[in-house]
Amino acid sequence: MMSILLKYLGTVAAVYLTVSLVPGLQVTDWTTTLLVALVWSVITMVIRPVLTILTLPITLVTFGLFAFILNALLFWAMTLVVPGFEVAGFWGALLGVIVLSLLNWLIQKIL
Repeated sequence: MMSILLKYLGTVAAVYLTVSLVPGLQVTDWTTTLLVALVWSVITMVIRPVLTILTLPITLVTFGLFAFILNALLFWAMTLVVPGFEVAGFWGALLGVIVLSLLNWLIQKIL
């Protein structure tokens, strides 16, 4: 139970840092940041694996580049689910998901 809480708090920190670093990303308050981290955790655990399997042929044809596009679209789609979370365009989503993934990986390694 404690490791799940630590992973979630690491994701919250990564979301906060990503919003602070990447232009074009906005959250209205801390509650939104917590909700974005929760929704992103669910997306990465449930939805992304299914979509990765479904889009495997196009990912193989593009030598893995479609995985970046898929992640950016999922990140951008969070704006539809989380009120108060805004992403300015596809390129903001792409940069945001890259930074979020790197920060989340780094924070999880430290924890």
